[in-house]
Amino acid sequence: MIKRLRIERLAYGGAGIGRHEGKAIFVPCTAPGDLVDCRIVREKKRYAEGELVALLESGCGRRSPACPLFGRCGGCQWQHLDYGEQARWKEEIFRDTLVRQVNVPPDLVLPLAQAPEEWGYRSRVQFKCRQTEAGLVMGFYKSGSHFVIDVPHCPIAAPAVNGALRYFREWLAASPCPEKIPQVDVAVDDEERIRVVVHVLDGREGELAAYLRPLAETAGYALFLQSGRKDSLRAVTGAEDLYIHPETGGDLRLAYGPGGFAQVNLAQNRQLVAEVLAALGDAAPGRVLDLFCGMGNFSLPLARRAGEVVGVEDYAPSITKARANAADNGLTNAFFHARPAEGAAEFFSREKPFDLVLLDPPRTGAYAVTRELSQLRPPRILYVSCDPPTLARDLVPLLHGGYRLEWSRPFDLFPQTHHTESLTSLRLSA
Repeated sequence: MIKRLRIERLAYGGAGIGRHEGKAIFVPCTAPGDLVDCRIVREKKRYAEGELVALLESGCGRRSPACPLFGRCGGCQWQHLDYGEQARWKEEIFRDTLVRQVNVPPDLVLPLAQAPEEWGYRSRVQFKCRQTEAGLVMGFYKSGSHFVIDVPHCPIAAPAVNGALRYFREWLAASPCPEKIPQVDVAVDDEERIRVVVHVLDGREGELAAYLRPLAETAGYALFLQSGRKDSLRAVTGAEDLYIHPETGGDLRLAYGPGGFAQVNLAQNRQLVAEVLAALGDAAPGRVLDLFCGMGNFSLPLARRAGEVVGVEDYAPSITKARANAADNGLTNAFFHARPAEGAAEFFSREKPFDLVLLDPPRTGAYAVTRELSQLRPPRILYVSCDPPTLARDLVPLLHGGYRLEWSRPFDLFPQTHHTESLTSLRLSA
């Protein structure tokens, strides 16, 4: 069933929205102002989902995508939009989410912090692999499927990551077991070190390690193999740590190991850290709790300004790194604990209350934690979020529990995609 639509706006998730006989139709790879023919692929009671068949007229913010695989590869949703248009819609969608779902006054949503570079920014990439009759395919899943699309070069990946992709595409194709390799993780740090984790199935680690070790050593790559969960990681060659510099012009140097987490956009991470520190104002907090702290990305910059920082993270290897990072940077007032975030605020508040709680949960959010905080009532909360809908959900118990939202700022850590990071400041009402 073909429908002709004028695209009116963009939705969270990246699709354009048009209307046919009053019913909203969501069409990926369209832009506001486009006149399109689309095919309905899924019909619901209140809306429908379509796929682009023909672009009849282009909206004013449309451009030609930089990647020839755009629209097939599931990694990017917005390469067809000028970067300024992407930024405008990210800010608008973020603001609309908080206004509609949590009744936040629109003027409390600050302008989007745009990325300094819209291309070549991704410092960590997971490449999916599949052995076919034509050879090894290495790239990303097709949108909405587990079909691997071959990607020779990714324009949003850092140049060093693309260089490693080129090498491993050749090496793995000629390896003893290309059919047993489902994924390759490539990461580059602020010091241009490269670490690669090759996932391998069915006990072929020894054979693959012997084959890849001299190749990785010649290229100067640190190499690890993983045969299951993260606890199966095995070092093959090279140093385990990569290093990020979380402060612009600063001397903090933080290590994270294979299986650990660092933001994919290192430049924007510095901007985000700077905003957290600026939010402190002139009054340095006495005691800070950092939930979902990882290897200390926020904890350790905060420790330079606070009396004491307590960091909590349930992935024990990241806590080991956080403790080492504190010691290596001469910070003796940061203390880290490997445990779930749920219940941590109540437990560690028994010794002494916190002046500030910062949380940076995964995309699923932290509703149980914000309910707990609404009962404990620390004076100040900073919430770092990578998902506007779960942020809005998690704000409800805080706003109903005596907190007022001071401001919220979206950050663009993921150009060419619909994803938005954010920082929200809440203060306990007098």
